[in-house]
Amino acid sequence: MNPVLKRWLHWVGGGLGVAGIVFIAIRLHQYSGELDFKKFGVSSWLALIGLIVVYACANYLLSIAWWYILGFLRVEVSRNWAVKIYGISQLAKYVPGNIFQFAGRQALGLAADVPGWVLAKSVFWELALISVAGAIFACLTVPGVLPGLSVNIAGFVFLAIVFLTGLFIRRFWGASAVKAFVSHVLFLTVSGLVFVGTLVVVADNGQTTVQLAMLYGGAYTVAWVGGLLTPGAPAGVGVREVVLLFLLGTVVGKADLLLAIVLNRVITVSGDGGFFVWASLKARER
Repeated sequence: MNPVLKRWLHWVGGGLGVAGIVFIAIRLHQYSGELDFKKFGVSSWLALIGLIVVYACANYLLSIAWWYILGFLRVEVSRNWAVKIYGISQLAKYVPGNIFQFAGRQALGLAADVPGWVLAKSVFWELALISVAGAIFACLTVPGVLPGLSVNIAGFVFLAIVFLTGLFIRRFWGASAVKAFVSHVLFLTVSGLVFVGTLVVVADNGQTTVQLAMLYGGAYTVAWVGGLLTPGAPAGVGVREVVLLFLLGTVVGKADLLLAIVLNRVITVSGDGGFFVWASLKARER
């Protein structure tokens, strides 16, 4: 590729990442006005910082899933390169449009001589696999809708569907594709647990049972995927909140739920920013 074009592609991809940082700062400023920080003690702050770190680390699973997808598409790149490109471009999801993370990845990938059609196909496979994974989590919300259904049964059905889906993917698309799927399942699991942790910090009533935790985590995962797939909503802003209010509005007190939703946004935005910083330090070599 022409060196000048390569340089421009690097600038475009990196510029979208910087734009994401600007929008993150704007979002954090907006959210700070909606939070009553006086109600949080030292233990609550430590728990929230811990949740930010956990969510930042969970982003690694998304970048690894993309690396596996590239391998499935028969493009060999280093793990460090995939993590770096994914982490830098991912912040652009906060730019209005909810597509610029893919544009940034496309530009940075092309600059590294990865074929454009492969990068485009990797977006399709990423969205397809994470959507399938997210849909399976809906099983965990059923006990909250049908109280007569055992938590154990819902958990078993969830694990069985994950296992069978993994076998199906492996049978038709191979080991790399199923590894990407499993990475997405693990990321969504951690994300759901982070939201459950946020609700526990906010409500602080010690009444979160396994059944409620499954409902909270499953609802959050469904909402997260819904936001991801909605064009025009930067990082799913608005969509995720509406879905959570619909699914959990009758289970959690509205004031606690709204506070947890806003606080969880701060956690995920901060985690994404932390992962961006860490990924930026990775080696660029493909």
